[in-house]
Amino acid sequence: MKQQKPKIMNIKTKYLGLELKNPIIVGASNLVTDTDMLKKLEDAGASAIVYKSLFEEQIHLENLELHQDMTDYNERNAEMTNLFQDNLYEVGPEEFLHAFEKAKKAINIPLIASLNCVYDDTWYEYARHLESAGADAIELNFYAVPIDFDVEGKGIINEELDVIEGVKKAVRIPVSVKLSPFYTNPLYAISEMDRRGADGFVLFNRLFQPDINIDTEKHHFPYNLSHEQDARLALRFAGLLYGEVHASICATMGIFTGADVIKMILAGADAVQVVSTIYKNGPKQITRMLDEMEAWMATRQYDSLESFRGKLSNKNTSDPYAYKRAQYIDILMKSEEIFKKYPLR
Repeated sequence: MKQQKPKIMNIKTKYLGLELKNPIIVGASNLVTDTDMLKKLEDAGASAIVYKSLFEEQIHLENLELHQDMTDYNERNAEMTNLFQDNLYEVGPEEFLHAFEKAKKAINIPLIASLNCVYDDTWYEYARHLESAGADAIELNFYAVPIDFDVEGKGIINEELDVIEGVKKAVRIPVSVKLSPFYTNPLYAISEMDRRGADGFVLFNRLFQPDINIDTEKHHFPYNLSHEQDARLALRFAGLLYGEVHASICATMGIFTGADVIKMILAGADAVQVVSTIYKNGPKQITRMLDEMEAWMATRQYDSLESFRGKLSNKNTSDPYAYKRAQYIDILMKSEEIFKKYPLR
């Protein structure tokens, strides 16, 4: 009897108009600045990589530090003040762009640029630089930390809408937006950005919060990796957005296994971004995640991602309250179940 060949699963997806071999994208982090690591991530199966963010704020800080170093010599003799040339006062994105071009040449999968700027003109200027450096798409890294009591939330959204529109006019490559979850109504913000031409949304930006060391009585900023349960917020909004916006949906934060990817596809995501699971488990975790996905698809006879994408989205689910519940209603109504799992001592 002739043995049947195992069925080959089609796990290709389309994100930002890019044809990807699978839905697992490596998100922006320090990992991707190492050329050898880039190759390992590609070999492990990553379908695309988001390069570490270009922060305009960091460039301004470097300029300020350089200016301070140079002016330290102002009170010395005339010969000492000529140690530095005037053109050294300005530090730009050239070093970053050179590193980006090197990374682009090292891999054969799409390389997406991540960008965060302070001024409108710089958003457009740096976006054009990144396009020239070979970026296949640009991810606008949006976040707004409220420290000014006089700034209205609507004003922040309007500024971001203008940036999206301006960057879209400045470049010819796709433009996505990485958002924080801290909008009063993320669905409204996303729908408006969708109308302005955003090609995709990354849900959500992991913002680092300050902590206080009570021994030194000083602030410190610990680097905290995400946890498995962190993915639920992105899953909720992927499920709500499926079929409601034209742009692609990418989920991130708390995605560690193939099962996590499957959940996001069922909710309606086109792709996912992973970082923490690579830090914890190494690049080969991508291979394991892909194997887990294909095994699950085989047992349920799904031959492609499209055959189950959005199956459990808000638009398609049979449970009208699946994405509406926000309080512990089930726990309050079925308290005996939680006590069985966690008995009081």
